[in-house]
Parts: sequence; C-alpha cells; structure tokens
Amino acid sequence: MAERGRRTVRDLRRGNRASLLRHLYFEGPLSRQELGRDTGLSAGSISNVVGELLADGMVEEAGAVESDGGRPRTLLQVAPGYGYVVGVDVGETRARVELFDLALTERAADDLPLSDGGHDVDHVVGLVLDGIRTVVREAGVDDREVLGVGIGVPGIVEQGDAVPGEGVGIVVHGQTIGWDAVPLGRLLREGTGLPLFIDNGAKTLGQAEMWFGGGRGADSVVIALIGSGVGACVVADGKPYHGATSSAGEWGHTTLRVGGRTCRCGSRGCLEAYVGAEALLGRWQPAPEGASEEAGLAAMLAAADHDEQAAALLTEAAEYLGAGIADLVNLFNPERIVIGGWAGLLLGPRLLPAVREAAAAYALRHPSAQTSIELGRLGADAVTVGAATLPLARFLDTGGEHAAVPQVQARPGVQEGPAAPRWNRTARAVR
Repeated sequence: MAERGRRTVRDLRRGNRASLLRHLYFEGPLSRQELGRDTGLSAGSISNVVGELLADGMVEEAGAVESDGGRPRTLLQVAPGYGYVVGVDVGETRARVELFDLALTERAADDLPLSDGGHDVDHVVGLVLDGIRTVVREAGVDDREVLGVGIGVPGIVEQGDAVPGEGVGIVVHGQTIGWDAVPLGRLLREGTGLPLFIDNGAKTLGQAEMWFGGGRGADSVVIALIGSGVGACVVADGKPYHGATSSAGEWGHTTLRVGGRTCRCGSRGCLEAYVGAEALLGRWQPAPEGASEEAGLAAMLAAADHDEQAAALLTEAAEYLGAGIADLVNLFNPERIVIGGWAGLLLGPRLLPAVREAAAAYALRHPSAQTSIELGRLGADAVTVGAATLPLARFLDTGGEHAAVPQVQARPGVQEGPAAPRWNRTARAVR
C-alpha cells in the first residue's frame, strides 16, 4: 500500500497528462521540443504522454515548422472535436444556452426569455433542461461526447459535498431573485445525465476573462459584472477567491451610502441600487414601457445628451461606480479591474473616463496608481463562455478524465421531454 501523501505512478502519469494538456490548450500549437522546454518534462515522458494523448484523440497534429538544420518539427494541439461543453447563463431576463467545441467555438445556441415566469425555480429548471437538449440536438452531438454542462447563476452557490460533475449537493441562495437554499443541482440532475457544474455568474465571467480576455497574464484581478445587478470575481494569485461559504464577490451589496436607496436584496445604500441597470431604469421617468432592460439602457444613453435627468443619473452612477472600484483597490490591491457584463459594456464607453477619475479620487494614491481599469474583451455572452469553462477546466486539470455521474433517477411524474421537474417547496434545504 502506498504511503499516505506519497505520489503513485498513476498520479505522476495523470499529472504529466494534465500539464501537457493545459499547456497545449493555452499556448498551442507547439512541438514536442517546445513542450519539453516549457514543462520541464523529459524527452521520454513527452514522447510517452503525447503518444497516449494522440492515441486517445485528445491531441492532434497541426502542421509542421522548419527547424534549424534538422527535420521539420510537427506541431500539436488539443483536438477541438474531441468533445463538447455546454455553457448556461441564467440571467435576470433570460437563460442563454450555448454548445461549444473544445476550442470554445460556438456550435449551437438557444435564447430562452424568462417571460412572466420570472425566476420561479421550476420554470428556470425547465428552461435550462430544454435549452441543453436543444443545443445538443441542433449541433448533432451525442450525449457521450459532451464533457459537461456549466451553469452560471445569480446568488451564492454552495458546492456542499458535491462530487465534481455529479451536482446533486449544489445549493443556491439567490436573495435578489427569491431563491432560498434551492437544491438546483438535484433538480437539474433529475432531468439530465450530463455532468453538471454550477457557480455564480460573476465567477464564471471572471474565469472567462482570466482565460481569454482582460485578465489574461495577470495574477491579481477583480472582474466586475454589471447587468441588472452587480457582482464581482476576485482573483488572487491566479485563482478565484470564494471565501468561507462561497459568497465572496457580492460587491454589489457593499454599502456605499448609509440609509440610502433600497436595494433588491432588502438592504439600503448598496452599490447595486445606484449602478445596476434595473435601478437606473427604475429612476428614469421616460424609460420605455415594455422594452427589455438592454433596449431601455441603450435609450437612456442615447437620450443623455438632451435629457437632463438621464445625464444626471449617469453622472451619479459613474461616481458611485468609481467609489465602489476604489473600495476594491484599497481592499485587494489588484493589478487590474475589468468591467464586464452587458450593462457594464454598454455603459463603459461613455462612463469609463469619469469612473477612472472618481476611483482615483476615492482610492489611496499608491495602490490606485498601480491598478488599471478597463473594459472586458469577451462581449455580453462572457458569462456563458465562462460557464462552459467549468467542465473544460476539470477536463484539463485531470488530464482528460471524463466526469462520472450517477444514473438519472427521475421522480414519478418527471418526464424526459420538455416538462420541468416540480420543486417540493416544503423541502427547501434538501442537499
């Protein structure tokens, strides 16, 4: 029996596979020689592991480059078509579901407005399961090719004792949308046998921006999500900070004005009550009735040059946002603060200069001078992309292992079609 804490041959092999897969994924295409140089593995280990990955179909050849005086060197890359991942963004007004190949190229998508059902748990679960089935079918993909489904949701996500990919222990506390200890993982598990990974939407946005966008190359970053509400992902030493119970990053519910405006969470003076899209539109009297929040905020921006109320609200929002960013600078001393989310990207071009000015005025001078404030680079669907990285990250970190999930045991009355499973509201704390 191996001694406790001692690495076995299997552990070493798995670690080598993970190291090569991750490096090829983020830095490829690369030659075997470059892999050896970058990872520090021996030529023999590189040869063995690459041979396994090629045989498994996880890695493929991607052309060749000339070498100095020798034979051309074959380039390798992670095979985009080896598997697929699904990303889901449960937003304030819609659920968006996208299926990607391993290069995160979109293969199918489905937009599902929440409509009159709002964030009723059964309604949301039914939409998400519908969307997953739709994109898998439209992409012509077999369920066995899907490495997992990542889901970004509003609120605090407790992972509990969940096995990666199983999902049944995951509970969501969404105070602003009326979710109280919702066993979301278990409810979704009753309708799909695919591996499930669930996290807060701001954290999935943060992972996407760290991998591919404004946070890439930095170890200390705060990625802000500004939509209907406000959240943040705090990254320290290259890793998202979750806190004791996964609630770190609820930046929108930090108090900027004692006794101020009432927030959706029930408290007063929260940042979200001054810079969230819902709060801004709720205070703008000419806000178009029946329009989406996206259309309403775009109209507010267009009117700001001749509408004094719109201009005043945006000026105030810029100062509050700058003050909130100053708090992040003073607390976390990040290299960068990246502003994302659909509303953040919509407001950013107009407000960013004033936000930077306010942040500099409210923050301590020395850390403020070391911090850049910029817009996200991945667009309004970054939460969905980030959600898709949850199963992809596990795939890379385990050297290509597939998550094992329990066989679906649907309760009586749960159908394998579009119908949503019903949530027993008398048993909210089930895990």
